[in-house]
Amino acid sequence: MPPRRRSRGSSTGPPVDPHPVPLPEGEGSTRFLQIPSPPSPLPAGEGGALLSWFQLQGWTPFPFQLRAWDSYSRGQSGLIHVPTGAGKTYAAYIGPLADVAHHRQKGLQILYVTPLRAVSRDIELALNAPLAALDADISVESRTGDTSSSIRRRQRERLPEVLITTPESLSLLLCNERAHELFSSLRCVIVDEWHELLGSKRGTQVELALARLRRFSPGLRTWALSATLANLDEAARAAVGPHVSPSFIRADLARPVRIETLLPDSVDAFPWAGHLGFSMLRKVADWLDPSLSTLLFTNTRSQAERWYEGLRFLRPEWEHVLALHHGSIDREARERVERGLKDGGVRLVVCTSSLDLGVDFGPVERVVQVGSPKGIARTLQRAGRGAHRPGATAHLLFVPTHALELVEMAAAREALSHGEVEPRSPLHQPLDVLAQHLVTCALGGGFTREALLAEVRDTFAYRGLSAEDFDRTLLLVTEGGPTLRAYPQFRRVQRIEDRYVVADARVARLHRLNVGTIASDATVELRYLKGPRLGTVEESYVGRLRPGDTFLFAGKRLEFRMMKDLTAYVRAAKERASATPRWSGGRLPLSGSLAAAVRRAFHAVREGHLDSAELEAARPVLEAQSRLSRLPSRDACLAELCHTREGHHLFLYPFEGRLVHEGLAALLALRLTRLQKATFSLAVNDYGLELLTPSPFPFEEALRPALFTREHLVEDILESVNLGELARRQFRDVARVAGLVMPGLPGARKSTRQVQASAGLLYDVFARYEPDHLLLAQARREVLEQHFQQVRLVSTLERLERSPLELVHVPRPTPLGFPLVVERIGATLSNESLVDRVERMKEKWLREESLSA
Repeated sequence: MPPRRRSRGSSTGPPVDPHPVPLPEGEGSTRFLQIPSPPSPLPAGEGGALLSWFQLQGWTPFPFQLRAWDSYSRGQSGLIHVPTGAGKTYAAYIGPLADVAHHRQKGLQILYVTPLRAVSRDIELALNAPLAALDADISVESRTGDTSSSIRRRQRERLPEVLITTPESLSLLLCNERAHELFSSLRCVIVDEWHELLGSKRGTQVELALARLRRFSPGLRTWALSATLANLDEAARAAVGPHVSPSFIRADLARPVRIETLLPDSVDAFPWAGHLGFSMLRKVADWLDPSLSTLLFTNTRSQAERWYEGLRFLRPEWEHVLALHHGSIDREARERVERGLKDGGVRLVVCTSSLDLGVDFGPVERVVQVGSPKGIARTLQRAGRGAHRPGATAHLLFVPTHALELVEMAAAREALSHGEVEPRSPLHQPLDVLAQHLVTCALGGGFTREALLAEVRDTFAYRGLSAEDFDRTLLLVTEGGPTLRAYPQFRRVQRIEDRYVVADARVARLHRLNVGTIASDATVELRYLKGPRLGTVEESYVGRLRPGDTFLFAGKRLEFRMMKDLTAYVRAAKERASATPRWSGGRLPLSGSLAAAVRRAFHAVREGHLDSAELEAARPVLEAQSRLSRLPSRDACLAELCHTREGHHLFLYPFEGRLVHEGLAALLALRLTRLQKATFSLAVNDYGLELLTPSPFPFEEALRPALFTREHLVEDILESVNLGELARRQFRDVARVAGLVMPGLPGARKSTRQVQASAGLLYDVFARYEPDHLLLAQARREVLEQHFQQVRLVSTLERLERSPLELVHVPRPTPLGFPLVVERIGATLSNESLVDRVERMKEKWLREESLSA
């Protein structure tokens, strides 16, 4: 977004900014100094022309923008952390642009890295706009997967002065044997939406690329941009490298977020996920105003499909202004929606995280969030999509999908008011990404061992990398390691004298085709029998369809006809769709910050403080929970024991999120069976877990602090779950990133089953002949962290071990336990619908409740 407009009352000179600017004083510490805004941080001539251009737009630079330009002029790198829509792009760009115009050199000068290639067109327009004020031959271009082959061929020989790219395309450019020459003139790298990359292998990929660019161009300055980060020092050092003291640019800008919740007319005392959500459809339709541009966010693609279909059914007159947007829809269809948002042709969009980042839709005034956002940073990010301009109030409407989400939404507002945004930490030494990077560097002109080891250690992720692990990774790409050295296809990098290079043209081609770290379930193309492409859907979903089955996709009712050459062919369905595709990763776990806020919200209600409309609306649920059991306390953990016809139940409510509870449930089941033989059925959700056994079990005696000990945690987890099978599946993604398994060439892509078979064979070979293989160890680590969030699990056990346990015997599952029962039976029902089963359970619950009253 641009800086503020003078029509808002700003003066031509920079106003006083009382907000202190944090400057690093050492690893992990920060001191605050008052820095006056410099009167002229840009070079004479070009700087004056750019400031005049600002004035012609009706803008006056913010003090934080002036500080950013001044920091750049003094050769500094760092992090710009200001609210969404405040003008981060021009804060990072104008200083380098003035520098480029002043020196008038050819070749690449500014590199702009964005995590989303879909927004590159908008960024290109924004970066091109100031060029009109400069008397300089400066070109701005994009280089992404959507760039035409003719432009890519030209860019292999000469890059423009300003280039917009993605992490994957940047790695491809580093594969060029002339990479050193292409990047030697680089002055500045700007990494947008840094919070989106941090904590992922894409972020590690960017860290390695930045370290290589710093070697190609000594003195290179790096600026990362973000609006939703808590751990600023760690995030900044990941961007600029561990050996540089980063500068921090912050601003005390008013960017208020107004959050409302669309309350249901009545709240059921039996909350279970989804039962309230679609019943809120008519209230949402009544609230929406097609004259006001609105984004309606859902957490999953299947939910977006259902809400779009529901709104079309309720309001057919909105057909021309209502649209659907998610990542599996064909790119051209998504672009039509984005253009419509900008020109006003589309005013209501049901979407997913595909519209979370980057794209500046100025006309959007309101944002709706269906269901809990599951995190504070996501709440901020989505709210910021509306009224995307400095000083404007962002409006966000929460729509609960079950009764307990009313508590989540009250908690989210309270956490947001205290700025409790979740930290995002860089990954620690993912060696599969390093293996891929070694092949990239070997393709991009080659490397020597000593030089590349020093370069890799110039990243935050690998700053402590041992020479032994580097050499083992290097051996993996040169010989396939000790186990695979007899197979020539794994000898991708060759050593010629003291340099490592790629000499095999087939290896080079395969590597370029498979560069990247994004791992997801394989998708198949969805296409009409006689017609255009619709998008992609996961192969595992299509594999369950039979000819004649109908489903919703891209807002269309489709009938599956056949699968051929990894393409699913469909035709328009005459009947109402009976299913909606479900994509993996659809269930977002509750974040640590929001989980803590939910515990505080329940504690407040327990103390008699129903001080929000959401908590007041949830009163029937909260009163039923209090009457049958207790409301959870912030300083204790609630456990409920119950005996039903199904057996003996233990309900435990740590409120730490689904993934933590999965690991905790398996761990507790193992430790309890050591005390007495038993068979447990497990169920988990974001609030707690259920252990059910058909035989009596001494839960009350077993629930002692020692049950939650952190001693032998890893060993117990390994014993409690089938880690071998989980690691085998995780190894598929690790092996693909490392380059041991290739999805194939265009037109000859392997199916998921083929890729899994190849990876499984390698897994078995390594497990038998090289059990300490570095990629096997990484796959196990990733299972522990990604499937069970091991770090959070450790802190949860620590809290449970020291906190008192409130044990309550209840006559039947309580409102907190009821969703766990539904979760369990939902996984086992066959010919009886979940809704019918839940309704029968509710009727029985009501009869028992009335009798006890």
